[in-house]
Amino acid sequence: MVTASAPGKVILVGEHAVVYGRPAIAVPVWETVARAQVTLGVAGRGCVIQARDLGRTFALGEAGDDEPLAVVARATLAHLGLAVDPDWQIDLTSTIPMASGMGSGAAVCAALVRALFAQAGETPDPATVSDLVYRAEQIYHGTPSGIDNTVVAYGKPVWFVRGSPPVVFASAQPFTLAIAGSGEPGLTKQTVAAVRARRQENPRRYDAWFDEIAALAQTARTAIEQGAPAQLGPLFDYNHAILQQIGVSTPRLDRLVAAARRAGAAGAKLSGGGGGGNLIALVDDAAAPAVRAALLAAGAPRVIVTTVAAQPFPVA
Repeated sequence: MVTASAPGKVILVGEHAVVYGRPAIAVPVWETVARAQVTLGVAGRGCVIQARDLGRTFALGEAGDDEPLAVVARATLAHLGLAVDPDWQIDLTSTIPMASGMGSGAAVCAALVRALFAQAGETPDPATVSDLVYRAEQIYHGTPSGIDNTVVAYGKPVWFVRGSPPVVFASAQPFTLAIAGSGEPGLTKQTVAAVRARRQENPRRYDAWFDEIAALAQTARTAIEQGAPAQLGPLFDYNHAILQQIGVSTPRLDRLVAAARRAGAAGAKLSGGGGGGNLIALVDDAAAPAVRAALLAAGAPRVIVTTVAAQPFPVA
């Protein structure tokens, strides 16, 4: 038996602009993880995948090409030069909220890839994991930026520009985020498509917004690398205002962002594709309890508090 894991993630700065070649910063959330376990199955039965949190069990040999887990499993087995349908039992579990902008689909697939490599006695490099998981992201999201598969594969803060190698970097000083669900499912595929359609109607305006977001991302990276994470607060607020103009926030997200700020957060914004999903708020140790309580009182179904710092990737 082998096991492997992958973290959830949040985008700090850069949503939607990243689809159009601007930079974004994403960080892992190790308080929520996906896990994959591979054991020997019944001889002659082939590979069976059980995704417990989805309430689904299926045979790999019978799954279609629109099944993300099957696509990733087949691609990984082919990469390893293994049988296309080994007699293995694969069990997948996750504590990452689904449809929340926290990369749950990418994380489950990353854990699956790592577990299959471990079953074969090998250890994949993060770039290989990311490339394999991206195949599922295309099914989940249509035209994904690639940021989800990258950050869950590397398990560290990532500076991401579409089409360029990711840059893994560390925070010179840890900082704390409160991550709150909005209670609305994230609609990344739909919001990305809607923004694309609106940009086609007014490219100059949207490209100007994307350029502003790119500048925010660069400032945010400098603040993190120089050990001045408190500077992220105003950047979060500014980024959220642009995302409102782009049309991907919702009244509920806006209310929760306002509640976090009133309770003492240094800044807050939606995180992910929008249309629902999550928000993030920059907090310190003194403000974290009050911000968490305010978000729950304002209707957030859950609040996760996480500290961002460079961490090794726990592959099991």
